[in-house]
Order: sequence, then structure tokens, then C-alpha cells
Amino acid sequence: MKPISSEQDKKQDRKWEEELFREEPDVDFTLQVMQKLDHVSMEEPDVQVPWETKKSHKRTWIYRTGIAAAVAVLIAGGAWAAWDQTTEKPVQPPVNAVNIPPLPNIPVPKVLRYANLSDDYKRLQPLGLVVNPNIDIDDQGYKLKIEDVLVDGSQLILMLQQTAPDGTGMYLLGSKVEDIHITDEKGNNVAELARDTRQGNGALNKLVFQLDRDIPDEITVRGDFGHLDVGDGYGYDVNTETYTDKKVSVDWSFEFKLDMTQAKVMSKETPMNASYTTPEGLELAMTQLVQTPNGTRLDLEVNLNEELRAKAGEDWARDMDILYHIEVKDTGEYRIFNGGRPNARQAKFRYRDLSQVSSGGPLKISETWDPSLVTLNADNIRFVLDGYTIPVKEGQTMDVDLDKAKKDINFHTFASFNHIGDQIELYRFNYQHGMSSNGQTTGGSGNETSLVLEGSGLFQNEFYGDEWVATDSTGKEYPVGIMGTRNPANLNEQYVIDEVKLIVIGFNKDKGTKLTLKRTVVHRDFGDVDWKVKLASDSSMPWDQ
Repeated sequence: MKPISSEQDKKQDRKWEEELFREEPDVDFTLQVMQKLDHVSMEEPDVQVPWETKKSHKRTWIYRTGIAAAVAVLIAGGAWAAWDQTTEKPVQPPVNAVNIPPLPNIPVPKVLRYANLSDDYKRLQPLGLVVNPNIDIDDQGYKLKIEDVLVDGSQLILMLQQTAPDGTGMYLLGSKVEDIHITDEKGNNVAELARDTRQGNGALNKLVFQLDRDIPDEITVRGDFGHLDVGDGYGYDVNTETYTDKKVSVDWSFEFKLDMTQAKVMSKETPMNASYTTPEGLELAMTQLVQTPNGTRLDLEVNLNEELRAKAGEDWARDMDILYHIEVKDTGEYRIFNGGRPNARQAKFRYRDLSQVSSGGPLKISETWDPSLVTLNADNIRFVLDGYTIPVKEGQTMDVDLDKAKKDINFHTFASFNHIGDQIELYRFNYQHGMSSNGQTTGGSGNETSLVLEGSGLFQNEFYGDEWVATDSTGKEYPVGIMGTRNPANLNEQYVIDEVKLIVIGFNKDKGTKLTLKRTVVHRDFGDVDWKVKLASDSSMPWDQ
């Protein structure tokens, strides 16, 4: 194996990662191809879950005011990763880590198949790590069923089957996840909501909880639900094409206990004490590695030194991302995990704890890799940091004179912006009425008119986390929203942004023709890093016995 040794190598590798392939054939086809290819390994597609406890900030359509952001994502497909092994070839060709050893051929409950949990079930069920609590509630025709809880020493997965009286599916409890508690015998919480990055038809019914480091022998899962908010999108009548807005008083409360002794036996926890500080002052520390039959979880803590914290944007912990890859020398695997980038690969389960950040504490991050991507029992697994992204306060202005826009030429540039590798060219403008907070028109006439500046861009940085403000000739400030479609990076790791729109809220024709736009926060992409850590592993895991 020849590890990445230069910035150019990193750029080339990321380009291969994002551009070569977007979809994966079925597993059997993949394995046949892998027998014929020496130095390539295949990934499954990555997609965004359809709900989160907070709106996602890692998305393709962007709108950002000077204070708040709302983002929408279009992420497609997975990617191939290739590496150069010219100096050291393994005895056997590298192999894809798809289900090694092969998964058992056992039937999977339909609800789990729809939620993209078939492989998880096949790994955990033979080990006694799938439990049916037999929760089956019917109150006034509103039904709640919980079967086949998947649990290991790292995560607990609940499928909440919700049905209306007419038999149609409902998706109500995902937004009430705070009413589900996982506790020890003293009532202390022992798990927090995580995120499954895979998509499935049952994803809106799927809840993933990450268990704390010290797992008790028995836990209690309790849900307190006394009414349902039926309506506001949930009570849609297909025949009348109308919504019903009502609350239904039902008793959907449930409680069951889970014996965790087998899950604890079938896992391996390794404390870690590896740390690194980037040149800009971002501090990373690995605290624990958890290996279970259903994946490998790495726990990290992120801190900022005083200088970087002073420069960081207000929401740095929510928006920052680490970019890294995993090398498995024994099997020739090379897996890039590049966060919120277009066509990015993410860890299967992701968890973030921001509870201590406001008081100066660390951001806690957990990344869990599926066994089909990162072999569980290889002896030589290495984590390599490729970079990170974080919003920072760096101001740069752009002067705009609307009188310079030529109305008889569609693409005449009348204003330009160039800052730390990011470029915007404006070539058209118009005014729109009734702009809402997410950059869309309200549908009414509206009393407020906004200036919409249109153009294109080329960004070295992340784009979606930027914050802007505008000032007119009198010194009055206006919030600015930014929208655009971000395409995959080119060989220089720049993103082409189509249909850029800078929306100056409240700036109408009476405000004049000259104004200054200022980018106050930049979601910077930092690649000046050098951190490689060998992860603990063992050729014999507890579940192999």
C-alpha cells in the first residue's frame, strides 16, 4: 500500500471518489467485478435521511440570511475509491469488504427490508441481538406496533409502525422523539438520538439511538404519548385533496425492558488517547473505539483553541465537518468519508452532541462504519485525516452598481466577488415581491420587495454555510440570502455553483442603484493537516467464537 503523501494526491483521490461512479450494482455483480479488478473497491450509495432533530445544513440548495439558514439536499449515489499500490502489492488481489464473511440466508421482516435494515438484521439476529417486545397498541383505530428491536453494544434501532384507522401509514412519532426515553434502573438516560444516513421507505418510522459508554445490564425503553397531532400534513385526504387539522387523544404509551448482557458480550470497547491540533487551532481527540457485529464506531471530541474560537461562526459546531479516509491494508480497502460534500460518503450511523459547546466544552462526534465498508477483524486499520470544514468570520465586500447591468445582454458581468478561492460573477437582476424566510415567494402580492442578483460561482470553500449582509448608500443594512445548485468538485477541488442568487431582503427600486454586499462568515475548507492513527483491531472478535 502506498499511503497518500501530498496535497495533489489527496485532490486526485477525492476526484476519483466523487466523479467515477454514482451507483452500485448488486452485491453478486460487485463481487464478480472485484475478482477481475486489482486496485479498486466499491461502495454502496449514500443518501440523506428524510428527517432530523434539526434541519440539515449539508445540502445542495442553499438559502442563508445574515442570521439563520435553511438548506435542502440532493445527494446521489456512492463512489469508487482507487489507490496506487505500485510499490507494494498484496499476495492476493484487494477485495471488497461486502459482507465478509457472507451474511446468513435468513428471511427478513418486511418492515426492516423497507427501512434498509436487512443486513443489520442478518448480522444481529443469529447472535440473539434482535428482540421482539410485542408492543401492539390499538386505540380508536390508531395503531402502534413495535417489533424486532435491533440492539448491539453501540446502537439501538426502533421501528415504529404507525397506522391510521383507514389502514394508511402514519409518521407522527419521529417529531416527538423527545418523548421516548431509554434509561437505566435509576431513570438516568443511557442513549441519545443518532442518525442513520441510509434511505429506505420505512425511514420515517426508524429511530436510531446511540448508547452511552457505560451500558447497564438492563435498560428500559419508554414512550409517553397521550395524543396525536393528526393534520398539518398528516391528515391528508386523497379523495378530497384536503388536510384535516385535529388532535386525537389516544394512549400510545409503552414501556419494555431489554437485557443488555448479550449485547455487551458481543462487543469490544477500546479506550483511545490520540490527539492532534491543526495549524489553525482545531483540536481533535479520539476517546473510544467500539466494535460490534454491526459496525465499528469511533468516538471523537472537537475543541477550538482561543484564537480559532474567536474567529469561528456562531454555529460552528453544528456546521463543521471532518474529512477523512480509512485504510485497511490487509484487504486493500480505502474508504473516503467526506461529510456533507456533493455525492459524499457518510458513516452509516452519525451522532453529534452539542450540549457542552455553549459553555466552552467539546463537540462530541461518533462515526459508525458498516462492516460491508470497513472490515471488522482486520489487523491493520488506519484513520487518516484529510481536512475539515468550519465556518469562520472573514469579511470581504463586493460593490454592486445596478446601472452597469446591460439589459440587452443576458450574460454581461456587472459585479464580481473574489475571496480566498471563491468567485461570483453577477450578470442579471430583478425584483420580487413577498419573499419568505426561505427564499421562496409567498404566493401573495406582499408589501415588501427584494432585489435578486443572479449569476454563477466557483467555490473553493463549502458555500452553504456563508453569511452575507448588504448596505445601501445611506448605510442601512439588509439581510442577504444566498441560493444555488452546487455541482461536484473539479480537479482543483472547486465547486461550480449554477444559478447563484443573492437575495437582498427589502431592497426595492426606491433604495437606489448602488449597494455593497459583504460576506461576513465563510464556511472554510482547511486541508493543511497531517494526522494518521492506527486503530485497535483483532483478527478474532467475540461474535466469531
